[in-house]
Amino acid sequence: MITQKAAPRAAASGSQAPVGRRQDPADTRPTPAGPSKQPRGGLQLLVLALGFVMASLDTGIMNVAANDLRDRLGLSMSGLTWVVDGYVLAFAALLLLAGSLAKRYGARRIYLIGLAVFTAASLLGAVAPNGAVLVAARFAQGVGAALFMPSSLSLLMNAFPEPARRAKVLGVWSAIVSTSVGLAPTLGGLLIGTLGWRSLFLVNLPVGVVGLLLTRRVVAAVPARGSALAAGGHVLGLLALGSLSYALIEGPDKGWSAPFVLGAFVVAVVAAAGFVVRERASRTPVLPVSLFSDGRFSAANAIGFLFNFAFYGSLFVLGLFLQAARGASPMTAGLQMLPAVLVIPLGNMLYARIGPRIGNRAALAGSLALSAAGYVLLFLLLAPGLPYGVIAVILAVGNIGSGVSSPAMTGVLMEAAGREHADIGSATLNANRQIGSLVGIAGMGAVLAGAGGGHQAAAYAFALTAAALAAAAVIGLLGVRGRG
Repeated sequence: MITQKAAPRAAASGSQAPVGRRQDPADTRPTPAGPSKQPRGGLQLLVLALGFVMASLDTGIMNVAANDLRDRLGLSMSGLTWVVDGYVLAFAALLLLAGSLAKRYGARRIYLIGLAVFTAASLLGAVAPNGAVLVAARFAQGVGAALFMPSSLSLLMNAFPEPARRAKVLGVWSAIVSTSVGLAPTLGGLLIGTLGWRSLFLVNLPVGVVGLLLTRRVVAAVPARGSALAAGGHVLGLLALGSLSYALIEGPDKGWSAPFVLGAFVVAVVAAAGFVVRERASRTPVLPVSLFSDGRFSAANAIGFLFNFAFYGSLFVLGLFLQAARGASPMTAGLQMLPAVLVIPLGNMLYARIGPRIGNRAALAGSLALSAAGYVLLFLLLAPGLPYGVIAVILAVGNIGSGVSSPAMTGVLMEAAGREHADIGSATLNANRQIGSLVGIAGMGAVLAGAGGGHQAAAYAFALTAAALAAAAVIGLLGVRGRG
């Protein structure tokens, strides 16, 4: 395909091409004049957040649909588990490959493909006649989400290259996404109660179509860099992540000593070891080796794993605790969880104000320490007579810190990876965070089962949450150089 050479024409006419609008082989449209693109910054941010919002909602929205699905589709407990976790499995296992695809073929092209797959899978889920088709639709949604999530962050960084403006944009973007995470349980309950479980999928259709149309119109294409795909490394990575995910999902149901579960753990370890060996020796590594020599990149990934371990593990515990130990209905429990999650956008906005001033290192260490302190307090105070209002206030204050941590860790990682490795860098962080979610939920479930449930079990789980957040705070303090 012949690429248009817009730069000489611009020079001849005395005009200047707009920042962030670069021609690539996948985009043969003429580059519009610079002034017409400037007012679209807010619209670019909104469009790129649409995909993240859908993916974030679908991570947690199905948790409230279990009873309705069991009654209407006759799903077993194993089937319900796959409906909820099949999405996460496909999502986590394909993120690294998606980052490489975005680098090779262009971030906008892969973003559009992923958004189209996700939207089509949502339609399949909405019309699913049985559990098998529904599970297949959830896997397909995970594939689509894995494609567009890392690409969306790369496109965002390309659209806002100035560090100061980028920090503010990251705060707003994270606020949009985290609000959707917080509203997922309540929104799911409302949709099921009024329109039925199929509405959980139908709601994605107009959002996906609008996202596809607007992305082509207002989001600038990023040049494809034509790098090697490193198929061998991706196969090993997929095998490791897929096997680990299978073991963590099936372990609680089949038993941790079941042959298939143990075999999956063995395969995960062997494949991960093979991946590391190949990365060290290969001329075409999946992850540029130079990234791991930067302590900021390694620290951001470690923090991402621990953050999601704590955040999603504690939300899993909180939902069960409010219903089993305090007798709340699913809808009431979803409403009572709102203070724990709706404050996160406030933390995102706080980061947008203080991040450029104090730096990501201080923002990470301080916010994670605040979150850890909140869960330590819950561990010490949790008892049958503790009023719900006290729990809500502690969770709200602690999770303001979580709202600061998320964009701060993203900022650290993107500064370390640079624009050249933004695709694969963001895919690595997202993969680590998804693995952290899987391990966190499985670990918290094991704690609850071992302690017999109730207030004491929840207190132990919150102590584990505090330990993970404290470890992340130490890594943020020691692993991020300078201001971050």
